[in-house]
Amino acid sequence: MGKLINGLFGGFHGRIGNLVGYTLKGKHVIRTIGRSEKPLTPARKANCQKMTVVNEILKPSIQAIRAGFRLAVAGTDRNEYNEAVSYNKKNALQGAYPDISLDYSKVLMSMGTLPVAINPSISQAEEKITFNWEISASPVSEYHTDRTMLVIYFPDLKVSFCQLIGAKRVEGKDVIVISSEHINERMEAYISFAKDDGKAVSNSVHAGSLNLDRKTTVADDSTPEIKDIPGFVHSLKDEFSQNLGGDCELKLNQYDARIAELSINSSPNTQADIKESLSSTLSLLFKKAKINRIVLKINTDNNEMISLLKVLGFKKEGHFIENRFVNSKWINEYQFAILKSEWDLLN
Repeated sequence: MGKLINGLFGGFHGRIGNLVGYTLKGKHVIRTIGRSEKPLTPARKANCQKMTVVNEILKPSIQAIRAGFRLAVAGTDRNEYNEAVSYNKKNALQGAYPDISLDYSKVLMSMGTLPVAINPSISQAEEKITFNWEISASPVSEYHTDRTMLVIYFPDLKVSFCQLIGAKRVEGKDVIVISSEHINERMEAYISFAKDDGKAVSNSVHAGSLNLDRKTTVADDSTPEIKDIPGFVHSLKDEFSQNLGGDCELKLNQYDARIAELSINSSPNTQADIKESLSSTLSLLFKKAKINRIVLKINTDNNEMISLLKVLGFKKEGHFIENRFVNSKWINEYQFAILKSEWDLLN
């Protein structure tokens, strides 16, 4: 039963039919409850997956989210968690439905105006995860006493370790101890700073990843089981280079093993041979190694290869001036990329 507040027009608390009323930060809120029987549209399906992907990292990190986004919503009727969800849905996702995933380097665990950690990095010694960052050159700084807030997220386990009050910024180093059960698990680490009095906080920064090369099992009834993806990619690299007969590279991204990086400097083979070899390599990476994104860099003068990449579905993302030093000279490169979802649509 609902209870009126301040008369007929003052809102109510409780439930009346399919309506529920409550007060949120001094405001009266009325919402409908119950499930819709209408089928989900493609847009709603995509939104549902975005929510699921973002919640997987934010829910286990709720302590950090409450502390990190508290000031971002101060004086508003928004709450910390919803603010974190809103930001990360817009800025930290990659891919298209049904293959939406997180770009861990863009996830924010906190939002504020303090200076961020400079060039953070992480290292591991069993249960001890050490964070390092650069210290300001100024001998006296108003930010030296800021305290660290550390988060380590385990994507395969969907759990987080949080340390909300840590070392001072001027120390340049902090340590967080994890469970011995998790020392071999993949980790994504984040660092931010907060004032001692809690009146200011920085944006978080992705400090790095650990154990990206750990052996995993890829479940797929239609393809063989691959337990060592880096090893598989290494063996595929030799075959790829041999088939193209030129100067080629193939490796996993150091921060996210679901991203493969290709580079082709030259190839004496015919365009038909290149297309067949490259198409076969893409198919193996997407279907067997479960790669989500493939990035390829190519000399800007290689017009035939550029045309071929467009035919295969690659999209140009960047232009890098004097990006590589090859055969005693600097070369300019274009960066192309293709997602698994885009490849699947074309094949």
